[in-house]
Amino acid sequence: MSDQPLHGTVAARWIPGSGWRGVLITGPSGAGKSDLALRLIGHGWRLVADDYAHVFASGGSLFAVCPGTIAGRIEARGIGVIPVCALDLVRLVLAVELSTGPVERLPEPAETVIAGVRLPLVRLCGLEPSAVEKVTLLTSPL
Repeated sequence: MSDQPLHGTVAARWIPGSGWRGVLITGPSGAGKSDLALRLIGHGWRLVADDYAHVFASGGSLFAVCPGTIAGRIEARGIGVIPVCALDLVRLVLAVELSTGPVERLPEPAETVIAGVRLPLVRLCGLEPSAVEKVTLLTSPL
């Protein structure tokens, strides 16, 4: 388990034959981390953690778990903290860094290293309507 919680939101989707695939969503306050997670949930995804998660490496993969104090809850800006159906643990397959400004049109492939494990990294504007589809496409099997 990581010594310090990692600031970000984690959501996951079920892929038949592959299991749950998780996405770590990071970015500055107001960039739309929880908003994107709520929209993903509306498309069949499940919340793992909102605001922060503990991550750990095992067997060459990176996993995220939700601290018990915030499990099953997400902040919906303008509404408050609401309960949602959530997973306890997921293997992360993608890191999404949200920006409040424009993002590169045709970026080179990027990655991040967390707890010694490399994850593909994509930078998006989380409040764009297409952000849900982009994240879904990037977590789909090849």
